[in-house]
Amino acid sequence: MGFSVGIVGLPNVGKSTLFKTITKKEIDISNYPFCTIDPNVGIVKVPDERLQKLAEFSKSKKIIPTAIEFVDIAGLVKDAHKGEGLGNKFLANIREVDMIVHIVRGFSNENIIHVDGKINPNDDIETINLELILADLETINKSLLKIQKDVRAGKKEAIELQNVLERYRLTLENEKFANSVELNKNEEKLIKGLQLLTNKPILYVVNVSEEQKIDKDELLSEIKSKLFIPIKFELDLMDLSKEEIQEFKQETALDKNISTLDDLIKKCYDLLGLITFLTTGEDETRAWTVVKNSTAPRAGNAIHGDFEEKFIRASIINWQKLLDSNSIQNAIDQGLLRTEGKEYIVQDGDVIEFKI
Repeated sequence: MGFSVGIVGLPNVGKSTLFKTITKKEIDISNYPFCTIDPNVGIVKVPDERLQKLAEFSKSKKIIPTAIEFVDIAGLVKDAHKGEGLGNKFLANIREVDMIVHIVRGFSNENIIHVDGKINPNDDIETINLELILADLETINKSLLKIQKDVRAGKKEAIELQNVLERYRLTLENEKFANSVELNKNEEKLIKGLQLLTNKPILYVVNVSEEQKIDKDELLSEIKSKLFIPIKFELDLMDLSKEEIQEFKQETALDKNISTLDDLIKKCYDLLGLITFLTTGEDETRAWTVVKNSTAPRAGNAIHGDFEEKFIRASIINWQKLLDSNSIQNAIDQGLLRTEGKEYIVQDGDVIEFKI
């Protein structure tokens, strides 16, 4: 099961630097607008300290983490929905991702050009949010035109779709995101193919310097999903060992509100509505990605289609309870290893063995 995160923002805010750091890829991060033209793509493992502990418990030969795909998309500018800059290319690329990480600039550096000539995170967010809204509004208007013939013919599905599209249009015209429109399951199916940009989860990342003091309640005060990350600082740490990184961070008085790249990856995972279940044995300890509220058979599909189609039952135990038991046999004796059927809802941190 693959999920992708698009890194977006104005030119020169740190998108490609973040991408290079988080994916460990060598890419062009030159100081000029539209340095990125074609999107860079990289696979990033999701940090999970449980894997090492389970691998030691099972004496596993290898560890396989779960992963998320990150996509570095060309910088957006005002009027991108009209094709300004690389607007059309940007919008086409961002439609293909599952969520958006929006990088805004919070650091000062006279040697790095800001496309608008000033540092103002709120203004940057407003510029890009408006472009996303206008692009979605254009999509809605085109969709309304396409279904008019079927609406006039009295086709039920077209009329239902028109009602949903009109609600979206009104919302977008009031400069609100499409994800503020509440839909029932049938309505969600009707608009699934639209790929509206403002229907995607968005995480705002303020690119700060390591010396900055952050008041998270004041900066971007109306935004809940936000992180403050010194991206250049993280880049400087990229080639250091874990011990050196820890020592360097201790020597640098980072503000308590500053987050790390691991925090970013975990936050993306959470906003996408994902959880991890685990399998462990002598061959391997592995993390698997599933959507929250997945049943046991549906979770089994992450491993192989047969695990869903031929599901009989599953043996399940929480990873920490397994470790605390010291052995599988002890877990069985203590009644901690449970047998669950098709209706069981998988929980984050479940260690599962499927029976088919």
